[in-house]
Amino acid sequence: MQLYWSSRSPFVRKVMVVAHEHGLAERIEKRPIVVSTMKAGRELLPVNPLGKIPTLVLEDGGALYDSSVICEYFDGIGQGPKLFPAAGPARFTALRRQALGTGLMDMLVTWRGELARPHPAAGALEGFGWKLAASLQALEAEAEALATEPYGIGQISIGAALAYLDFRWPEENWRTAHPRLADFQAGFTARPAVQATAHIDA
Repeated sequence: MQLYWSSRSPFVRKVMVVAHEHGLAERIEKRPIVVSTMKAGRELLPVNPLGKIPTLVLEDGGALYDSSVICEYFDGIGQGPKLFPAAGPARFTALRRQALGTGLMDMLVTWRGELARPHPAAGALEGFGWKLAASLQALEAEAEALATEPYGIGQISIGAALAYLDFRWPEENWRTAHPRLADFQAGFTARPAVQATAHIDA
């Protein structure tokens, strides 16, 4: 399998954490690529017309995207405990948490892009700040459950989003006001699959 990949992408990291958790990392050939609002990554368009990463090219030549789809594919073919509950309330809780974590990643990436503009929109920046505060508040309320319930795609998505926050906003002192979430993140960061997928700004 080939994965269009960047060490800076939180979406790629989410996928790679799942790959490591399931013993699949050695089967993946990483294809480094730079894509952004200003750089379309045209070589990617034939396999993913949206030009986004991660994109997984399968052994039969087919392609899967986005990160949530790739993670569920890995969950189906990998070893070890399943990260996506099969059905019922547990599945929808996991999917909701995945949506929150992945949505937080998307917001942070968009925020960073806005900051890179010559004249960032003040209203947009204020909105990003409010969304981050609300997300952290919601996650603090759920942090004990995240730490004690079976580990899965929800915890991975949220942990990867918080890791990206640390990577791009190291000055953001979010742990002080969110101690239970900080404890959850410490446990997430200590996992071998997370240690193996650290962001590198290169």
